[in-house]
Amino acid sequence: MSVELPFAPVDEIIRQNAGSLRVSAGAAEALAQRIQVHGSELAIDAAEHATADGRKTLMAEDFGVQQIVDRDELELPIAPIDRIARLNIDDQYRVSMDARIALADILEDYAHNVASAAVKLAHHADRRTVQAEDIETYFSLFE
Repeated sequence: MSVELPFAPVDEIIRQNAGSLRVSAGAAEALAQRIQVHGSELAIDAAEHATADGRKTLMAEDFGVQQIVDRDELELPIAPIDRIARLNIDDQYRVSMDARIALADILEDYAHNVASAAVKLAHHADRRTVQAEDIETYFSLFE
């Protein structure tokens, strides 16, 4: 599976949580892959909600979001989020701009939570660099 999400914004999210620690390229790639999988799963659920309501367009409320954040406040770019949302749903569905922004917001919160835990794991391992193994360890412990 190719990763739709560019690594740079994911790297930035990890760095926002890392403090004085460095961030390996592998950590950003590992988290980007996990974000993509999670986003795709959320979109499948959202498509089921839209279908139940007789719609072919995914809306923010299909992701459980009532209030949309300002697009400029997001780290994650919207175009790759749209591609992630469409990875595992039928081509018949459309994804509204509000749904893309809502999904980006959800995935950004998800990334911050994982990054924060990965930083703790790197500290616990007495390393100065957050590595892909910290991301993977988080998921092996908490998923």
